[in-house]
Amino acid sequence: MKKIFKNKKTPKLKYNYYKKYRDIKAIIEKRYSILILLILFVVVVLFINIFYLQIIQEKKYKKELAILNKTIVDGATAPRGRIYDRHKRLIVDNKPNKEIIYQKTSGIKVSDEIELAHKLAALIKVDYSKLKDYDLRNFWVRSNPKEAKAKITKNEMQQLEYRKTTVEEIEKLKRQRVTKEELKTVDKEAAYIYYLMNKGYSYQDKVIKKDNVTDEEYVTVASNLKTLKGFDTRLGWERTYPYGNVFKVILGNVSSTENGIPADMKERYLQKGYNLNDRVGTSYLEYQYDDYLKGEKNKYEVLDNKEKVLIKEGHRGNDLVLTIDIELQKGLEEILTREVISTKYEANTRFYNRSFAVIADPKTGEILAMAGKQVKQEEDGSYSVVDFTPGIMTSPVAVGSVIKGASHTVGYTTGNLRIGETRYDKCIKLAGAPQKCSWKDLGSINDLTALKLSSNVYQFYTAMRVAGVNYYYGMPFSPSADAFKTYRDTFASFGLGIKTGIDLPVESEGVKGQSKVGGLLLDFSIGQYDTYTPIQLSQYISTLANNGTRMKPHLLKAVYSYKDKLNKKIYENKPEEASKVKTKQEYLDRIRQGFIQVLQHGGTGSGYMNLGYRPAGKTGTSESFVDSDGDGKIDTPTVTTTFAAYAPYDNPKVSFAILSPDIYYPGSGGEYQSTVNKRLANEISNLYFSIYY
Repeated sequence: MKKIFKNKKTPKLKYNYYKKYRDIKAIIEKRYSILILLILFVVVVLFINIFYLQIIQEKKYKKELAILNKTIVDGATAPRGRIYDRHKRLIVDNKPNKEIIYQKTSGIKVSDEIELAHKLAALIKVDYSKLKDYDLRNFWVRSNPKEAKAKITKNEMQQLEYRKTTVEEIEKLKRQRVTKEELKTVDKEAAYIYYLMNKGYSYQDKVIKKDNVTDEEYVTVASNLKTLKGFDTRLGWERTYPYGNVFKVILGNVSSTENGIPADMKERYLQKGYNLNDRVGTSYLEYQYDDYLKGEKNKYEVLDNKEKVLIKEGHRGNDLVLTIDIELQKGLEEILTREVISTKYEANTRFYNRSFAVIADPKTGEILAMAGKQVKQEEDGSYSVVDFTPGIMTSPVAVGSVIKGASHTVGYTTGNLRIGETRYDKCIKLAGAPQKCSWKDLGSINDLTALKLSSNVYQFYTAMRVAGVNYYYGMPFSPSADAFKTYRDTFASFGLGIKTGIDLPVESEGVKGQSKVGGLLLDFSIGQYDTYTPIQLSQYISTLANNGTRMKPHLLKAVYSYKDKLNKKIYENKPEEASKVKTKQEYLDRIRQGFIQVLQHGGTGSGYMNLGYRPAGKTGTSESFVDSDGDGKIDTPTVTTTFAAYAPYDNPKVSFAILSPDIYYPGSGGEYQSTVNKRLANEISNLYFSIYY
């Protein structure tokens, strides 16, 4: 044991132990000091922040708290912006109108609303002609709950308790058992007011009267609002149209105060922050440009006594300037209206009922005027005309030879047609198909003459070459899908068979044929297979006039701030290039030469336009089909005529596209075909040049 204590290593071990202990203690003390400093730092930072928030920023946060505790509500939908034509002539405006409205208060009783209805009925006159028997009976039941309950038998009440009937069925029985004598006691004005108070969603402002509110009624109601809980007076607005119905359909509609946002548009408008009872654009330009046209509503603070105090004044929406010339538009609509009625009295027009026309600037895509008119026969045999302008975007037809400029482009670009190439025009015959011909045998013609005289056979030869075959009599012909694609791609570059991009919410692409039968490729090349809309035809002729540059058609020219009457421009809708036709300029020039010959050198368009305008263009005739008996089946052949032109040919300023579907009925037994398109072309071009030259 003594040897152990005398071990020389023991003092050294003890020394190391104490040294290690001192080092650990120093580390702990050092870390503790750092922790204390960190805590002090955090406390100081917190103190500074608290001081900053509670002392320096006190006023700011008190103000924000006060705002949060306020009840802020919006006023009625503000008036919309005005709409002008290209020359800044006013075509859509707002007119103020006095309104008496009702906003249902939370927890109000039926008896209280009935009392309010009677009070208001004593102050104003309302037209209750739209009051239905159901609403009249319902008002009596609500006004006389005890008497109405007495009309239900004990057995019927037991059925309700046993859940063998429903509350709705019991209420129905009450209404049914109201006698005629009891209904005679009902104040119909009060009944109608009560109906309006409960019509639609509870959150909506209910318009009780907005038409013909007299000054006396307006003032009387306004001065009795304390006793007319929930009722209010306000100045509303309605759209007005200085030019009447001219272009009105395309200008579009706005929802009513009563209905607010239509159900099918709720998702779109709610995502933009609208309220369900807001008045919004529901169609065409009002819908397309609602973001610009909508105004900013007044904002009110609701005080404890329910009084509203204006805290932010709203304003009307911004103003639109359109590309349309309203006087040109007015004249165009008058011409179409006159001609469609006149044409219906011509022979062989049993299925004719509409015509379309578009006037555009080919270099910018601006639509100067466009209209469609449809004729309807009344019960007495007379004819009336309705606006069918939306059909310009949505009614595709087979347009016929008018598109042969695009077909020539396919031939030139693919190397299957040479400039100046001569071909012999006579009927061709494919295996298993009837002969296919031009309107007559034209003999030896070149590429220009083919356009001038509108040869079908010339195009058939090109189409067969595009499909990789050379024609011989009676040959089988089964082109590949690639041949159809080649044609459709080129046609699309002109704007045919695709959406043009016009700034309206609806547009059709037309109908593309699905069959690849050989003869149909030939039909395609002469415009008798796929169908195109009038706006596509307008874009096609404008593209050719513009040396192959396709511009997006548009109706909006600019947007101006509401603050300064058409002085402060906030947006300009600049011309937008959509695409270019992929071909050589010499080919486009050659086609344009052919189009000059169509109108000016004895072609199919002779007499369509005054030669002093230096026009160029193309006519078209196609076989169409209609449903003759309303059974849903397209069964009767008709003839559709089209016309597209531009002028002057050396520096195009304007393009015209005119379509008149189903102008001839071969089954009538007569040969007469209306010249409505020729008359329209003359009158419309004369109208344009009388205004602009």
